[in-house]
Amino acid sequence: MKMQKSEQLMNLSRSLMPGGVSSPVRSFQAVGGQAFVARQGKGPYLYDVDGNKFIDLVCSWGPLIHGHNHPRIVESIVDALKDGVSFGVTSEPEIKLCQRVIEMIPGLEMLRLVNSGTEACMSAIRLARAYTNRNLILKFEGNYHGHADSFLISAGSGLATLGVAGSAGISKDIVHSTLVSGFNDIESLEKLFSEHGERIAGVIVEPVAGNMGVVRPSMEFLSSLRNLTEKYEALLIFDEVMTGFRLSSSGAQGIYNIEPDLSCFGKVIGGGLPVGAYGGKTKLMSLVAPLGPMYQAGTLSGNPLAAAAGLASLELILDDKRNFYQLLDASGAHWKSYLEAHIKHKSYPVCVEQIGSMLTIFFCEKPPRNYDEAKVCNLDRFKSFFWALLERGVYYPPSQFESCFLSSAHTEEIMERVAEASVGALDAAFEVAK
Repeated sequence: MKMQKSEQLMNLSRSLMPGGVSSPVRSFQAVGGQAFVARQGKGPYLYDVDGNKFIDLVCSWGPLIHGHNHPRIVESIVDALKDGVSFGVTSEPEIKLCQRVIEMIPGLEMLRLVNSGTEACMSAIRLARAYTNRNLILKFEGNYHGHADSFLISAGSGLATLGVAGSAGISKDIVHSTLVSGFNDIESLEKLFSEHGERIAGVIVEPVAGNMGVVRPSMEFLSSLRNLTEKYEALLIFDEVMTGFRLSSSGAQGIYNIEPDLSCFGKVIGGGLPVGAYGGKTKLMSLVAPLGPMYQAGTLSGNPLAAAAGLASLELILDDKRNFYQLLDASGAHWKSYLEAHIKHKSYPVCVEQIGSMLTIFFCEKPPRNYDEAKVCNLDRFKSFFWALLERGVYYPPSQFESCFLSSAHTEEIMERVAEASVGALDAAFEVAK
């Protein structure tokens, strides 16, 4: 596989940007090799500057649920662009996007658009503190809610990828106002509430964890979250930046039938452009400026290009909502069953976790239920697998602790190729280990 031009560009990039990237996981540091530089995406494929063509299982880390460069999304951006790039006042595309999101999420009454998932989650916990007049926020080990200070304590995603427990530069005061529980650990959760319940403003959680690899919640865990927050009058915040409109038309909360007080969105609702949103009942959202005292603002919030792209993304889902998710979920389920049959036949210490179009191949014997269990994965073997799969023309997330994201462009024929390549890469990884 040629990577000369990527190598040249990354060498230049490293002199201009920290690590040569705008987000750490793109550096390929966790897999110990040369990162490629993208040139173009089309459908299920990603092309690099050296002319290599990869089936893309990352899909820009989740937003591209319709694949790269979908004609209707591109058309929506071009049409919006003809009217202007940004206005600094409310525009029709952002109104329509908010209306559509509110229609699709039961219990959601008002929405505020921002520019990223980080902004959405950061604003949601500020709103929880404003509403309850309390200070403590409870989060879960291995959950990632963006790079705001309080979220980088026992976080997943990039911190797990780089093998660090937290970030430098975080004030001790922020650490002291953040409680951390084990994911799926009801006993730990109940203990924290019994000790601090009257001071907890809110609980923020990925209803399906995707930033320590895909980790399913137990129904009992989510029910306990809802019951405890109601008992202690704290707000339950679902971070659906990753799962919103990906797992179902009403997100993970629709699948598990748990209604949070606040929801955070991103990725899919921007159609591939920068976006975030948070929302809830009117009684909560009426505290947000200019209606109330909780201040939050953004120069490019509600950007008409992102709003138009996001609306097109949601409309494509709604064109055939039932079949859209059935086909998407079937792609993930087929790949999982293909992998599991091979893993069983070869007796590899590997397992697969999949929910809908999100999937992680864990290099450990059983699907993790929490961050501690995810951390026992064999990272050296994962590295070998990653490079063997890339050599076979399939781009898998360059970290053991991230999720694959499938799209409607990943047809049955494409997924057959992915399945065959992935079992070949598994064999290669275990051959290297001998």
